[in-house]
Amino acid sequence: MGYDGTMVLEFLARTHQTSLLTDREKHLIGLAVTMTRGCQVCTRGRIEKARAAGIKDELLNALVGIVSAVNAGVAAATAREGFRLADAASAEECGALCSAEVTAAR
Repeated sequence: MGYDGTMVLEFLARTHQTSLLTDREKHLIGLAVTMTRGCQVCTRGRIEKARAAGIKDELLNALVGIVSAVNAGVAAATAREGFRLADAASAEECGALCSAEVTAAR
């Protein structure tokens, strides 16, 4: 059985039904998400829809800068935490597996 995108389309339709966000805000959020997900085709589509809605390239480029900075910060923080966890794990006592008896038996 092939891919069924019904659920995705339902979620997308539901997000566009909210009156809490303006259409402009929905376009900008959608573009930020597609850029973060890394889909060039979806990003192109979002840019085209945003332009058609009257959003200027100046604002779209500002959004690109913000999304890029946030994602870079998240990547850096994730790496720093990964290093911290790796360092903490190597400093932990090995316990029974590293006991003198087990080491001597190797």
